[in-house]
Amino acid sequence: SRHIRGHYDNIPNGIDLEHFSPNVSPIDELCDGKINILFVGRLEKRKGLNYLLNAYEQTKGEISGSRLIIVGPGTRLRKKYEKQIRRSSLRDIVFAGNVPYGNLPRYYRTADIFCAPATGRESFGIILLEAMAMGKPIIASNIDGYASVIAHGTEGLLVPPEDGKALAQALTSLMTDRALRQRMGDKGKLKAMGYSWEHIAQRVLDYYIRVLNEPS
Repeated sequence: SRHIRGHYDNIPNGIDLEHFSPNVSPIDELCDGKINILFVGRLEKRKGLNYLLNAYEQTKGEISGSRLIIVGPGTRLRKKYEKQIRRSSLRDIVFAGNVPYGNLPRYYRTADIFCAPATGRESFGIILLEAMAMGKPIIASNIDGYASVIAHGTEGLLVPPEDGKALAQALTSLMTDRALRQRMGDKGKLKAMGYSWEHIAQRVLDYYIRVLNEPS
């Protein structure tokens, strides 16, 4: 809008709802009654995993029976995060590494809460939609790319970026309220249906037709 004048619409990416379906089987060894918190993303600074680790440490002191599952590629920062975990004597943290696309829905299925603590520079929350399609409640940073996908208090909770304390409070809220998790997960699943590729493709087609029919 700063460089090109005129009308435009934002049409987002879509997701494959058949692939990200809650009908897939969970990961058995991670289904032992613990509340599973899932992080998916590259292990780089702007993804905010360090803030999630700090928040998880705070909740671990108050709520037992939880686990943090970290999915995503990266080696340099992983060593730093592992050192942070050892220094804090944190337990129940699983580094799953770079999970193939075909297996990713099983991790979403296994999770009770999906957390995306990115600090910024996220143009769109595709991972939020993947988790929502699987019926999972969301905790995410209140940045433009994520706030365009979820509404605070409806499909999940938005927290200020780089705020470990607020992140911990949001985690505690969902970890201690199963009914809230279910309600937010159901609403997220319903909203994700609007991002199916069939729906998005129709929006693109409709836009082309509208432009072609406009007077020159």
